[in-house]
Amino acid sequence: MSIALYFFAGLSAAAALGVLLFRQVLYAALSLLACLLSLAGLYIVMQAEYVAVTQIIIYAGGILVIILFGIMITSRLAGKPMQVSTQYPVIGSLLALLIFCALVLSQPAVTSHTSDFSTNHWQRAGRWLMTEYALAFESAGVLLLICLIGAAVTAIYQRES
Repeated sequence: MSIALYFFAGLSAAAALGVLLFRQVLYAALSLLACLLSLAGLYIVMQAEYVAVTQIIIYAGGILVIILFGIMITSRLAGKPMQVSTQYPVIGSLLALLIFCALVLSQPAVTSHTSDFSTNHWQRAGRWLMTEYALAFESAGVLLLICLIGAAVTAIYQRES
């Protein structure tokens, strides 16, 4: 289990580094997809299957698709691939290192404990999603669908004109 944990952690760190280092925006978005999927793998290794499925459906499946549509539409308008350049890489790296150190030093010591989640907990969460939070759950789905349709209509409109 620890081998899988280190594998997914290394993969997510490498993919996150790819997001930072790729100059082509499309490659950075695909690297973000790899990062999000490897984080879902980490969640599965840590036995948080619900969070992993939510990560895949919402972020990798929904949000990243909208980002990719935006990239494709924007690059079509410009007629060339989008590229990103950095103006202050040394200052940005030092600032990132400082923030990382502050986060590491501010974390309390991690203790190992077993979780006592039972199937009743997941049944309750499922019931809440389909009863009390059904409006928010369905509204999020409709919002993502509207964004997807809007991106497709915009892409078709740009092709015709």
